[in-house]
Amino acid sequence: MELQDLPECPVCLQSYDSSTTVPRVITCGHTTCESCLKNLPQRYPQTIRCPACTQLVKFPSPAGPSSFPKNIDLLRLTESSSAGANGTPKPQQQCCDRPKDCDFVLPPLWSDEFYARWSRWVLPEDAVLVDEEVFRDGERKVSLFDVGSLSVVKDGVFKLSYVAKVMSFLWGMTVGEREELGLVLEVGSRKKGRVCEAYGLWGDLGSGHLFLVCERLEGNIGDNLLGCSEDGVSEDKGLVSSGFAIMGMEICEAVISLHLEGLLMGCLGPSCFRLENFGHVSLSLSEVLGMGRMVCKNVTEIGSGGKKIGPEEEGFSVGTFIEKEMFISPEMLLKLFKKEGIEVECGSFRCSVGRSSDVWSIGCILLYFLVGKSFIRELAEGVDHFMSNVSKEDDSGCRGLMDKVSSLLISKFGRDFESLNRVLCKCLNFDPGSRPLLTDVWKCMRELIVSTPYPTMPRLKGAPNEENTRHYLAFGELCMMQRSETTKKDCGAENNGGEIPNVVQGVGVDKDFPAGLMEKKVKFKSLQGHLDCVTGLAIGGGFLFSSSFDKSVHLWSLQDFSHVHTFKGHEHKVMAVAYVDEEQPLCISVDSGGGIFLWSVNTPLVGEPLKKWYEQKDWRYSGIHTMVAPGNGYLYTGSGDRLIKAWSIRDGTMLCTMEGHKSVVSTLAARDGILYSGSWDGTIRLWSLCDHSLLTVLGQDMPGTIVSVQSLAVNQNILIAACENGHIKVWRNDVFMRSTQLHNGAIFAISMEGKWLFSGGWDKIVNVQELSGDEFHVDIRPVGSFPESSVVTTVLCWQGKLFVGYGDRTVKVPSFLVTFFSHTLLDAVIDVSKSLTIFTCDFSVLKSVLMIHMNAYCRSP
Repeated sequence: MELQDLPECPVCLQSYDSSTTVPRVITCGHTTCESCLKNLPQRYPQTIRCPACTQLVKFPSPAGPSSFPKNIDLLRLTESSSAGANGTPKPQQQCCDRPKDCDFVLPPLWSDEFYARWSRWVLPEDAVLVDEEVFRDGERKVSLFDVGSLSVVKDGVFKLSYVAKVMSFLWGMTVGEREELGLVLEVGSRKKGRVCEAYGLWGDLGSGHLFLVCERLEGNIGDNLLGCSEDGVSEDKGLVSSGFAIMGMEICEAVISLHLEGLLMGCLGPSCFRLENFGHVSLSLSEVLGMGRMVCKNVTEIGSGGKKIGPEEEGFSVGTFIEKEMFISPEMLLKLFKKEGIEVECGSFRCSVGRSSDVWSIGCILLYFLVGKSFIRELAEGVDHFMSNVSKEDDSGCRGLMDKVSSLLISKFGRDFESLNRVLCKCLNFDPGSRPLLTDVWKCMRELIVSTPYPTMPRLKGAPNEENTRHYLAFGELCMMQRSETTKKDCGAENNGGEIPNVVQGVGVDKDFPAGLMEKKVKFKSLQGHLDCVTGLAIGGGFLFSSSFDKSVHLWSLQDFSHVHTFKGHEHKVMAVAYVDEEQPLCISVDSGGGIFLWSVNTPLVGEPLKKWYEQKDWRYSGIHTMVAPGNGYLYTGSGDRLIKAWSIRDGTMLCTMEGHKSVVSTLAARDGILYSGSWDGTIRLWSLCDHSLLTVLGQDMPGTIVSVQSLAVNQNILIAACENGHIKVWRNDVFMRSTQLHNGAIFAISMEGKWLFSGGWDKIVNVQELSGDEFHVDIRPVGSFPESSVVTTVLCWQGKLFVGYGDRTVKVPSFLVTFFSHTLLDAVIDVSKSLTIFTCDFSVLKSVLMIHMNAYCRSP
């Protein structure tokens, strides 16, 4: 044996020896060096977890790890190998045959990174009063921009939660749409540079739409500040030099701040700017988006009518946009026409859009307030003339428009504002490169108030270098997306930039399972046969076991869920059922009269119990309420006498009792060497399965009234308790994390598999949650629910399948694993059938026929 092949400690990876790394055999059978055992964290006194199998083991004496026996075989092997002898290490004995956690069949609808980024923008379902458009947080007025229809996320038997619907919609957006929406939210949330605040995203489930919720300011800059009429502002030169100049400066500052963030407006109008309570101007992002969507809609209608823009065309006027006070630059309009496929004869004119396009809009707004409706008429005529002669290299229309506007200013204010006249008229130049910078417009406004130059104002030169850093807000993805929503699939994964949700793939599983959930493709397989409420579920030996108040245990085949057998013999209500396979496969059932029955699961099945015994009764006794069989040769029962009893499965003798609870022991769970017990006293106790000693008590120091624990779920270091008040309590490593309400009423059953948590109770709903987080917090994400017509009494997850027991005597299994076949499986059937001579038909026809029958079956009730 070579040196590197020597057996080594699984923790420190050092080869064993008799001095520094002494191999010690833990109770579970694994071997670890003594020094590592001393350094392992001890959550409970005199206990450690095996680093190989994570089983909780206790020290055999107060001496600690040194009291474990040495692994003599490994020491001899090490010594002989050092002396040059050949040998092979003895394989380690596995202490337990615990299966790996099998993640539930429901695949993640989005990634954790995606959820972490976007969930913070999702407002609560009741955040906005629709009728009054009021944000409940402080009763603030809001402006709602319709992002899209949530109806693309359809509900079927499985109903997505509010947050899941919003997240599914966002996941289905294209990368460009999400980037633009995220940028708007980031910029709006900072309230940077005179921009109205963006609160987040809110889904109105009544109308089925997702809205961008923004701050709404009531003040109109024209009516409230300038008293604007059809003739523009008053001819009072003092008003122009003070109120108008300040307003113009703040308009420029708002747009400049967004330019610095990479946002270009594309189209602006007076309605896009609002006044705060102190009279300052703010830019409304929702108004800009709304105006852009209106322009896109009108251009789309033009394109659908087969219009052609050119000198020979008549009867079409782009000045209609200007008449509606939507100031869009000529180059931006031409770019939009081309994007929509509208034929435009541009000649040598280039649609070079950038920040100067917003300069056109700002110049139009300021001139409109100065001159009034006469400016609108001149501008519409000038733009129509340019669009009709854009293919000609003729700038007479541009010069004519600028001269006319200049004359209007001179006729109203004289020549007192020559600098203002010159800068604003240059903003109307049809050549984007000849327009002034927005900072130059700002300086011109400032010079109306103070003649002192302001050289430190930053200059925004040109457009950004990289194309992907520019977002034209009014003509971006958000304004264009509504018209294309009908072409998207329900889940929208194909628009996710190549990111497709992870879907369980294999025999019997539909490839497009998330879409299947939302297309009403999920049905329940109902198992009927009990005569009273179902109380417990267990799986093993190829069977599903269900117990009931009807004093029986039913066996169902896991292949087709047909009824196989019934165990009868209990004289009282059966409270719980379990399956163990140690010396032989056994079904164990307990009843409210204290009876414990063991049934053989070997075929042929017999009707008589293999063994039975009863707990001792006294005047306080109220029967067995719960039971668990962790696979260590013992059975544990929780009873109304507040005791937990350990029973030997081999001979039925009681090993010990565990005392401590102050009321009925209502639920038990076991994992990794720990027995968990929940009680009506509101506490959870942890017991060592090695010597049945108490490890710790959870919940006794929590404030508030005592709420009884109804069910427990354990997964590695996570413990979840379901309570009578509809809340769940979560612990990680015995540290309390959070309490969250999941149901309106008592939660009778919970089950956890992987990161999925299922709960059901009095409100007749099975809720599905996704767990995430780290050592410092646990996040519970509501995914959806299965609404039912009866109280949910028990829930079980097993190898990706979900089983639910109800108070109406039925057991149901969601049939997405039973009724659906993937196209891969169908192709495999065809491939096999091709090798058989009994098939003589065309296989493409056969495939179509099979698909028709499968779809018909899925639609059948």
